[in-house]
Amino acid sequence: MTSYIASECVSRLVKMPLFGGKKDSAKKSRKEGKEDKTPSVEDKYILKEMLGTGAFSEVRLAESREHPGQMFAVKIIDKKALKGKEDSLENEIKVLRRFSGSVRQTGSGCGDQGIGEPIRLTHPNIVQLLETFEDKHKVYLIMELVTGGELFDRIVEKGSYTEKDASDLIRQVLEAVDYMHEQGVVHRDLKPENLLYYSPDEDSKIMISDFGLSKMEDSGIMATACGTPGYVAPEVLAQKPYGKAVDVWSIGVISYILLCGYPPFYDENDANLFAQILKGEFEFDSPYWDDISDSAKDFIRQLMCVDVDKRFTCRQALAHPWISGNAASNKNIHGTVSEQLKKNFAKSRWKQAYHATTVIRKMQQMALSSGGAGSNP
Repeated sequence: MTSYIASECVSRLVKMPLFGGKKDSAKKSRKEGKEDKTPSVEDKYILKEMLGTGAFSEVRLAESREHPGQMFAVKIIDKKALKGKEDSLENEIKVLRRFSGSVRQTGSGCGDQGIGEPIRLTHPNIVQLLETFEDKHKVYLIMELVTGGELFDRIVEKGSYTEKDASDLIRQVLEAVDYMHEQGVVHRDLKPENLLYYSPDEDSKIMISDFGLSKMEDSGIMATACGTPGYVAPEVLAQKPYGKAVDVWSIGVISYILLCGYPPFYDENDANLFAQILKGEFEFDSPYWDDISDSAKDFIRQLMCVDVDKRFTCRQALAHPWISGNAASNKNIHGTVSEQLKKNFAKSRWKQAYHATTVIRKMQQMALSSGGAGSNP
């Protein structure tokens, strides 16, 4: 089934013009007798079937009119539904533009970059924002279409799966996140659902999606609890100021799941779950971990280290023998991992993402704050 890029934003960031940023110039043009002939999204794309829906948006398949057969994903945001949360969309666009080679904006202004202005270098494992449009009622984000399916689905469907396969996947994620960190961006919501295969090809690369909770480091101290329980770092739950290291912790959790098929932290009771994460309590249970290499276990310990100062950076993780050397085993672990994935991550369960506000409310109720929390997201 076709996968798509769609993210709902619940974070706050610095203000920058989004809706109606070019109204004055448009009025001036009309006064001077010039017609605004800015092309609409329909002028350039044929909008096709729905791929998904969210609280403020829908995602549709789009075909280029100029290049028939060239397909994209278009995220369509309803301005009326987003009223009061415009800065969330500004944040997502700002982050996506940072990782897109050249973004054209059309309409009444959608962010702080000019038409066709080159934006930083791209990364092959980060989904691209290609173009933005805006009309009176909606904002349109034209994005790279990925069609390879979700991470867990592909593993379950495989006939063979080894530590080396998991290592190759995590290496791609680490390289992309290391690049993000170099650009001053923290993802803040890394989880398996946000890792999509680019194509159905057997050797397809993995893509990082959903930047709705990402934040620029230079936009202020991060202290707000956000993300998805189970993948969130201890310092986030403790409501302490945090940074890039939260992404490394999440990659550690994903690595753990990729090698056994179940999460390192789990409890039906959220208070107990958060307590486990705060203490960093996890085990390499027998028999599921009996055939997993010591190098893999050491790699996970280095990433899921409660002490932020001792936790590996992405760069350090990339240099670990399990990633850069030959320490990852080639033994087929597909049977046990796929069985546990199907048992613990049924679609109906792993699709249930928590919004940041839900997590914050739960933590406040449980009085888990250890002080030092700020007002910035």
